[in-house]
Amino acid sequence: MSGLAELSNNGVVKNGARTIETPQGDLATGERSTRNRVARSILDHGPSTVADLAQRLGLTQAAVRRHLDTLVADDVVEAREQRVYGARTRGRPAKVFALTDCGRDAFDQSYDKLAVDALRWIAQAAGGGERGEAAVAEFAKARLAAQAETYREAVDAAGPAERTEALAKALTVDGYAATAKSAPGPHSGEQLCQHHCPVAHVAEQFPQLCEAETEVFSRLLGTHVQRLATIAHGDGVCTTFIPRSAAQATTSASASTAGRNPA
Repeated sequence: MSGLAELSNNGVVKNGARTIETPQGDLATGERSTRNRVARSILDHGPSTVADLAQRLGLTQAAVRRHLDTLVADDVVEAREQRVYGARTRGRPAKVFALTDCGRDAFDQSYDKLAVDALRWIAQAAGGGERGEAAVAEFAKARLAAQAETYREAVDAAGPAERTEALAKALTVDGYAATAKSAPGPHSGEQLCQHHCPVAHVAEQFPQLCEAETEVFSRLLGTHVQRLATIAHGDGVCTTFIPRSAAQATTSASASTAGRNPA
């Protein structure tokens, strides 16, 4: 599988609209399918260690390493030093594997070039400079407004302690592979993690998309939120910190976290 090969959601390897035929003696279909499962798991859960992947996929760590070696060679994933929040423990930092831009392209179904061209036209038509940036920001807010109504239904139907998780599930339906978890360290709050962004390449050039999304999260959850990291800026996961409100703080700390996945 070349680095530009498309890994579709159903595990079929494609290049554009044409299925890639592997030569005789190449890896069996089952091997390719497992390798795609490894890549998909990283997409859904964010940068992962070999142990994480082995546990999630029911594979041996040796098998995971073998598939990762191929994915690294194909420029689908890359090894990184694991980001540590708070005090670093002694010992060598764990190595995690994250999708490269090429790997994310394999799952993206968006028309990035068309979107970038359209936003650039909007900016130029508004006069460029600050006016152009403001016009793009207005477009981004209008685009998110329609999505926000769907998310609002899910958030409003949830209890105070489950609102972030409800938003994560709604985002996942839209292709963001989102999860919610308690924030690490002494801060009281949660982290909303989006392990995939269908418009990451567009947001890299037009950060107004990320800014508008952050504003929507704040309005939906009724509190100030802080964007800690974005895929568009090269981070492995879009991470938003959500402080725990007074209503959430009164909820039992032993409330169920079923359905939440680690970042």
